[in-house]
Amino acid sequence: MPRLHPLGDAALVCDLPAPATLAQQQRIWALAAEVLAWPGVGEALPGMNNLTLTFDPTAVAFEELAARVLEAWPGLSAHAAEGRRIEIPVAYGGEHGPDLADVAAHTGLSAAEVVRRHSGGDYVVYLLGFLPGFAFMGGLPPELATPRRTEPRTAVPARSVGIGGEQTGIYPLVSPGGWQLIGRTPLELFDPSAESPTLLRPGDRVRFVVESLQT
Repeated sequence: MPRLHPLGDAALVCDLPAPATLAQQQRIWALAAEVLAWPGVGEALPGMNNLTLTFDPTAVAFEELAARVLEAWPGLSAHAAEGRRIEIPVAYGGEHGPDLADVAAHTGLSAAEVVRRHSGGDYVVYLLGFLPGFAFMGGLPPELATPRRTEPRTAVPARSVGIGGEQTGIYPLVSPGGWQLIGRTPLELFDPSAESPTLLRPGDRVRFVVESLQT
């Protein structure tokens, strides 16, 4: 069962135990879809292995909302978001992926094998966060899991593809960051002037395509 706790006077956080899995994330999506019809609930904000609900405390008490969440949880079925299939071309290694050799050394694989396994994965976007359009994805082959850098960079180039622990993701904008950078894509992940500003959405299935490789 999820652990529930207040976040200020008008929000409830629903936390699930680690590790984050697609099945758990799908149940979070299912709960998010259901609670929006409940009286007093404002927003449902899915996170990684958690869900934050905002509510009007004059319309529903925290204790009442928490009890309803716990009552609904066992009956929820995994909700598969209507995701698209997106291919992301990547130039791996070299100036675009300065940490590829470090990931190879950590995993005990060759750089070429790291790229083969990374591009062979079937990823699902769990959520967008940290930066506009930054997609946290599940599905990284477990043998490629690599800790974040001990010293984060002050400016990661936009569109860099990285590995952070058991996840992979793409920096949409220039930003500080500590993920291991293994490549870069030419695709724009965030365009505030576009009708749909983010390239990726929760539930999308992503495949990385090798555009080039420098070792």
